[in-house]
Amino acid sequence: MPRSTNKEMILGIMVGTTGISLLLLWYHKVRKPRTAMDLPKFLSLGNSLDLMPLQDEMPNGQGTTAIFQGRQLQILEKLNELLTNMEELKEEIRVLKEAIPKLEEYIQGELGGKITVHKISPQHRARKRRLVTVQSSATSNSSEEAESEGGYITANTDTEEQSFPLPKAFNTHVEELNLDALIQRADNLRMNESRKMESFELLCDHKEKFRDEIEFIWRFARAYGDMYELSTNAQEKKHYANIGKTLGEKAITRAPMNGHCHLWYAVLCGYVSEFEGLQNKINYGYRFKEHLDKAIEFLPEEPFLYYLKGRYCYTVSKLSWIEKKMAATLFGKIPSATVQEALQNFLKVEELHPGFSKSNYMFLAKCYIDLEQTDAAVKFCNMAVLLPCVTKEDKDAQKEVKKINTSLKR
Repeated sequence: MPRSTNKEMILGIMVGTTGISLLLLWYHKVRKPRTAMDLPKFLSLGNSLDLMPLQDEMPNGQGTTAIFQGRQLQILEKLNELLTNMEELKEEIRVLKEAIPKLEEYIQGELGGKITVHKISPQHRARKRRLVTVQSSATSNSSEEAESEGGYITANTDTEEQSFPLPKAFNTHVEELNLDALIQRADNLRMNESRKMESFELLCDHKEKFRDEIEFIWRFARAYGDMYELSTNAQEKKHYANIGKTLGEKAITRAPMNGHCHLWYAVLCGYVSEFEGLQNKINYGYRFKEHLDKAIEFLPEEPFLYYLKGRYCYTVSKLSWIEKKMAATLFGKIPSATVQEALQNFLKVEELHPGFSKSNYMFLAKCYIDLEQTDAAVKFCNMAVLLPCVTKEDKDAQKEVKKINTSLKR
C-alpha cells in the first residue's frame, strides 16, 4: 500500500476520533442544568429519594415484620429510582438531539483554532454581601443541632468568604423598642418583599430581650422562613430552615392553641424536609398536614392556610402508586386527597381574599383542566395574567400560566 494512502488513512482515523471527542465535549457544554421544584417541594415524594440503611435485626419481636417492610421499601425505592433514571435519560437524549445540528459548526470552529469566550452573566457574578457571615461550623445543620442557647444560633462573625449570611453585627447601636412597637414594625417591613431581610435583622437585634415571648418567637420562625425563600444557596437554605423549625417547635410547645405557631411550624417542616432522606421526608409531610389542620382550626379566616392545603391536596392527588405505597409501608396508611378537594381549598382562598396570588389562580386553572372544565381554566389563567409579579413565586407562576395558555389554545 502506498505511503500516501497510509497517511490518508491515519489522518482519517485522527479526524474521526477528534469528531467523537468533540461531540462529547459539545454535549457536556450544552447540556442544561436540572432545575428544582418550588414550594411545597417536600410534598413531591418522587424527588431524589435517599436509600435508608436497613437493619437485619430488630429488637423485641418486631424483627420479621420490620424486615419485611424494609425489604418492601427497598424494592419500591429501586423501582422509583429506575423510573427517575429513565426520565433523566430521556432528557439527556433530548438535549443531545438539540446539540447535534450545531455540532458541525462547533467542530469547524475548534479545528480552525477558534476559541469561544463565554462572558459571565450578571447572575453568575459574585453576590454583593451587605451582611456579616457566620463561621462555617453551621454546615452541620441537622435539625437536632440547630438549637443553641435556648433555641437560637449564636452569631460568630468573620470574613465574607464563609458560608452563611447573618444580620448586621450586633455590636452596633440598636434602637430599644417595646414588644408591641417591635412587632408592628417587623410586620410592616415584611409586607414589602424587598424589606423582608430588614425585618429579619430587626428581630435578630431584639432576640435576647424577647426570646421568651410567643408573639416574638413565631414571627422569628417566620422570618427564618423568609430568609430560606430569599436565599439561593442550598447550604444557606438548610441553615435557615433548621433554625426556623427549632423555633417553631418551641412556639407550638409553649402556645399549642396559637394558630400562627402551627402555621409556621408546618411551613418550616416542609422546608427542612427538602434536605432529609425518604423516611423523614414522608414523616415531615404528615407533620405538615397535621399542623396545617390545627392552624386552620384556630385561624379559619386565614387564606394562606387554605392555599397551602390546596397545594398539599393537589400534590397528593398526583402521587404515583409507588410513592403512595412507600408512605403506606413506613406509616401504615396511604395519603389521600383528590383534585376536587384541592379545588375547594383554592376557591376558599379566592372567597376570603379575591386576587390572593398568581399562584392560586394558576392552581385553580390546573384543577379545572384536570376536571376537563376548559372555560373555567381559561378564565383563571386570564385573571392570573392581570396580577403584577412581585415575588419569585409570582414570576414562576407567570411562566406556568403562559404554558397552560399555550396548551389550551392547541
